[in-house]
Amino acid sequence: MAARNFDVIVVGAGPGGYVAAIRAAQLGKNVAIVEREHLGGICLNWGCIPTKALLRSAEVFHLMHRAKEFGLKADGIGYDLDAVVARSRGVAKQLSGGIGHLMKKNKITVFMGAATLPARGKVSVKTDKGTEELTAPAIILATGARARELPGLEADGDLVWTYKHALQPKRMPKKLLVIGSGAIGIEFASFFNTLGAEVTVCEVMDRVLPVEDAEISAFAKKAFVKQGMKILEKTTVKKLDRKPGVGVTAHLEDAKGTTTAEFDTVISAVGIVGNVENLGLEALGVRIDRTHVVTDEYCRTGVEGLYAIGDIAGAPWLAHKASHEGVMVAELIAGLHPHAIKPNSIAGCTYCHPQVASVGLTEQKAKDAGYTVKVGRFPFIGNGKAIALGEAEGMIKTVFDAKTGELLGAHMVGAEVTELIQGYVVGRSLETTEEDLMNTVFPHPTLSEMMHEAVLDAYGRALHI
Repeated sequence: MAARNFDVIVVGAGPGGYVAAIRAAQLGKNVAIVEREHLGGICLNWGCIPTKALLRSAEVFHLMHRAKEFGLKADGIGYDLDAVVARSRGVAKQLSGGIGHLMKKNKITVFMGAATLPARGKVSVKTDKGTEELTAPAIILATGARARELPGLEADGDLVWTYKHALQPKRMPKKLLVIGSGAIGIEFASFFNTLGAEVTVCEVMDRVLPVEDAEISAFAKKAFVKQGMKILEKTTVKKLDRKPGVGVTAHLEDAKGTTTAEFDTVISAVGIVGNVENLGLEALGVRIDRTHVVTDEYCRTGVEGLYAIGDIAGAPWLAHKASHEGVMVAELIAGLHPHAIKPNSIAGCTYCHPQVASVGLTEQKAKDAGYTVKVGRFPFIGNGKAIALGEAEGMIKTVFDAKTGELLGAHMVGAEVTELIQGYVVGRSLETTEEDLMNTVFPHPTLSEMMHEAVLDAYGRALHI
């Protein structure tokens, strides 16, 4: 069969790949995209979107129990786990179908199958109908990542789950152990805890949400414990003894020694590994470091015409980072001059209860980098909108360079902070100073006013605390 020729081939149709394909098509390129499973990738089908649908159900369930606080009546409150999961899967299916529409709209040729790169500029796709041979001067790798599995902690789908199993639970856990307190672990811990599970979170580092600012992490932990979670820090799960039909005995090791605890379900959320296998990358001369493709700031792999974006290209492992890299690479291929991605200006969001969001340097990392800092804080309890919403627990923290006024970082915990954080992201992108932020008029009454107050507080000018 003769090879089919394109200007750009994208391997992987997740949030990095499909966006790269769309942008390349917008710029007049003849584009093909290869996907082995689902359009939309992990994010739309098994990650960002369906987890948020589950968490929304948990949030509404939580609010129903608080009805009396708002002068409302709600009797016989309960939930149907199968219906909650069905809604989540429906949301994912709707959005995945939308990606198919976007591919057609932008005249992008879709190949469903597994890809390999037999030579530079070539992609071989094994489909249900046979093998398609494709060529293009530019190829974008966007194959994403999958859950990391540690020896002895491997998922079996019955007693030990990955995020995929947790998204379609066979049962409601009664005693749940979550291994890992990053975004994935804490979000599932929050979901199942809200629905009534007895949740224990085990974290090998010295605090939960270890990538976050220490002060925010401590605040979040206090909220989780208040909600009934048990948090184990500086603790390692050494092994799991599985008893089919009964449960799991977890061997937990901390500085005091090893203890055991019984659970009926375990969720392993100990990170991710890049999908770099069986593509033929090593033979092409692509450098791989700890399951991730090594690239420069423009996602170039060092092999002419070959780029890598998103999770396969390393941290931060975020869908929005992948999408932006996709746009950047498409524009680079088209001969434009896009700006390189600045990892420290990409926000991280965790959709637990309370939500956590951040951008830039933590206070400690700023100090470690040699900055003299000014730090501002503002509590939700000082904000009228937060009190009116019944969401008065939370805080916003800002970190500035004392010498230049540069906003080095912003960190939040509380209601809707995943929406608020973008204000600071824009500020960092525009290189605004403390003076610019102080002179910005924030609408009242809004949660965003706390962002203004946190800036003012860094310079001793806060008005409402």
